[in-house]
Amino acid sequence: MHTNLEMIPGPKWSVAFFSVQSRDEEDALLQGINNYRTSFNLTTLTKNDNAECLAEEIADQFKNQPCTNTTGSNTVPGTEPQFPNYPSLLAKCHLNVSNTRDGAVMPACVPNLDPSLVLTNFTRTSYSDNLNDTKFTGAGIGSDGNWIVVVLTTSTPEGSFVTSKTDGSDSNAANLTAKNTGLIYHLLFLLIGSLFML
Repeated sequence: MHTNLEMIPGPKWSVAFFSVQSRDEEDALLQGINNYRTSFNLTTLTKNDNAECLAEEIADQFKNQPCTNTTGSNTVPGTEPQFPNYPSLLAKCHLNVSNTRDGAVMPACVPNLDPSLVLTNFTRTSYSDNLNDTKFTGAGIGSDGNWIVVVLTTSTPEGSFVTSKTDGSDSNAANLTAKNTGLIYHLLFLLIGSLFML
C-alpha cells in the first residue's frame, strides 16, 4: 500500500555527547529533540500518544533487523523497508491513512540505544530536515531492541493522528446512532404524512 507518509533515509551515524538525565530513552530523546529545536528558535514538539502507539508498532516490526549501513537513518534512498501490513499497524492504534499522511516516520538503529548516538541519528542526518520544519508540532517515540522510531505529527487534519471515527468503538457507534436517529425521525414523519394523503 502506498502512502505519502515519509520514511526518510539519512547518512551514517555521527558521534556527539548527549547527557541523559532520564533512564527512559524515549523521554530523553524527546527532550533532546526539543532542546535542538529550541536552539533554532522553533517551538517544542508536544507528546502525541497516538503517534507514540504507531512508533511502538513500527519499532516492533524492525526489532529483529540488525543495525547495518542499510537500516535506519543510514538507509540508501529507495531501499527503505515497506510494510505491507501498514494498514493493520494503523488499525492497532485506531488511526487511518487520511489523518497520518502528512506525518513523518523516522526509524533509527543504534546498538544498545547508546544515548551518545541516539540523538545524533536524528539531528545530524537527513532527519534534521524534518526536525527543523515548522509544520511539525507533535511527536511520538517508540523503541524495541536496538531500534527507536520517531513519528512526527502536524496540526493539520492530514497529520493530526487523531483517533479514527471508524474504529468501531462504542462512543463512535453512539455518535453514529445519534446522527441516524434524527434522520429516522424525519423519514417517519414523511412516511406518516404520506399515509394521511392517501
